[in-house]
Amino acid sequence: MMNDQKMEVAMGHLLRTGVLIAAFVVFIGGVLYLNQNRGPRPDYATFHSVAAGLRSPVGVIKQLHTGDSNAIIQLGLLLLIATPIARVIFAAFGFSAEKDWLYLIISLIVLAVLTYSLLDGH
Repeated sequence: MMNDQKMEVAMGHLLRTGVLIAAFVVFIGGVLYLNQNRGPRPDYATFHSVAAGLRSPVGVIKQLHTGDSNAIIQLGLLLLIATPIARVIFAAFGFSAEKDWLYLIISLIVLAVLTYSLLDGH
């Protein structure tokens, strides 16, 4: 049975691991970006948005097989966003195992709000 202290320690490991993996993926993407984009200095006076294919998780995954550094960086950012979502899911399972129904319901509401905000597109 998982008590509160074990659950907090496990959540800490989950968050730390998620952030470290995301940082590693972004770092690898950054190194590849610097290697792939040699040449004249870019003009930062005007904003150029990310390519249309990299504006959704599905698009990012489709672009990964090409070795595109921007897709790898975007994947790292998606992993960073997924880390607190994984924490809420973990908390819901933990509260369910403890039969703490109030906090389970609160966790599920938070998960629903996070899911809605990510899928809404605004």
